[in-house]
Amino acid sequence: MTAEGFLEGRRLQLARGVLLQCIMGGYPAAKFYGSDDGDLALVADAQQIHRLPWSEDPRALAICDADELDGESSGLSTRGQLKSVIARYARHGWSPVVATELEFFVFAPNSDPNLPFKPPVGLDGRREDGQSAFSVSSNNGLRPFFSEVYKCMAALGLPRDTFMHEMGVSQFEINLLHGDPLLLADQTFLFKHMLKEVALKHGLTVVCMAKPLAHTPGSSMHIHQSVVDSVTGQNIFSDAQGEPTAAFHHFIGGQQAAMADFTALFAPNVNSYQRLCHPFASPNNACWSHDNRAAGLRIPASAPVARRVENRLPGADANPYLAIAASLAAGLYGIVQQLEPSAPIQGEFDVPDNLSLPCTLHAALERLKRSPLAKELFGTEFIEGYIASKTLELTSFFNEITPWERRVLAAQA
Repeated sequence: MTAEGFLEGRRLQLARGVLLQCIMGGYPAAKFYGSDDGDLALVADAQQIHRLPWSEDPRALAICDADELDGESSGLSTRGQLKSVIARYARHGWSPVVATELEFFVFAPNSDPNLPFKPPVGLDGRREDGQSAFSVSSNNGLRPFFSEVYKCMAALGLPRDTFMHEMGVSQFEINLLHGDPLLLADQTFLFKHMLKEVALKHGLTVVCMAKPLAHTPGSSMHIHQSVVDSVTGQNIFSDAQGEPTAAFHHFIGGQQAAMADFTALFAPNVNSYQRLCHPFASPNNACWSHDNRAAGLRIPASAPVARRVENRLPGADANPYLAIAASLAAGLYGIVQQLEPSAPIQGEFDVPDNLSLPCTLHAALERLKRSPLAKELFGTEFIEGYIASKTLELTSFFNEITPWERRVLAAQA
């Protein structure tokens, strides 16, 4: 909208069904968002209005809540769902703290989706060949792009912890500083939007698919989680002697109890399961371990004050609001219900059947459909609408025949 209209406080409205629009542009049946398809109000968060530093013309972006016209948060809003989860913690006198690690690929433009992605030509005139993981000079070929990324992050108030080249060809990772879950979800969303916009200015393509390249590690969005006392700020996962508390173990128990039901919320696309089925430190399980990257729930080595649980299931393609909400809701459920986790695992291990997770989007949606816990924590309207939208996407995928099928199966008798 115009700056004048925004500053006058003009209300911006949006049809309810837009919150269930699938990635191809279509919508599920109107019964999932109200047969009248009435309006929602988009209410800007005053703390999340940003002048866009990459835009030549003066432009701003306002992150909004989607509220019903009576002022209540819409049950279809993922940002609203996260705010609801945070409020549940507050009723216990607790505040969750999270940090996200986001991986992404930087590619040359890809105008033909039938062709694989390629790394861009760097300042040295060559394409990266995959030997730059964790190198101190690995982004030199993309220095102009990353220089503008850093400047834009500063202008947007996005504090970064570490930035590094990851294991994949032209793959990078950003670690955002830990803090309030809603703030981190906003920052993760804003960072991904910024990456794509700045890349276009530099003739590049940033891809946040979970698995854009075969035989190459995929891109994750690991979520680090802890809980502090809202008054004292003390981490409730550690006691006065620095030992893990019952709440810490119950939080893990809740994560384990919900991960299979919630897999479709953490891995929302067909391509998400390409990453999970070819692990490369992308574990498709609900095991937990002290500092073992093969476990879906990893406890990083840290001082007691920083004791936390890392959920390694979500990919870079996950909705940050929904993934954080689902992970935190599962942990709180475990604390309230005093759920005990399994025994921790170390070294190489076989995943027990009860801790394995769905390995296709179809299986994940079927599991979510049968989950009373998901409907209890997120509401029937949201879960049924989400499943309906994702089922449209899955059907669209199955309506296409892949090159692999033509190449391998056409000659079969």
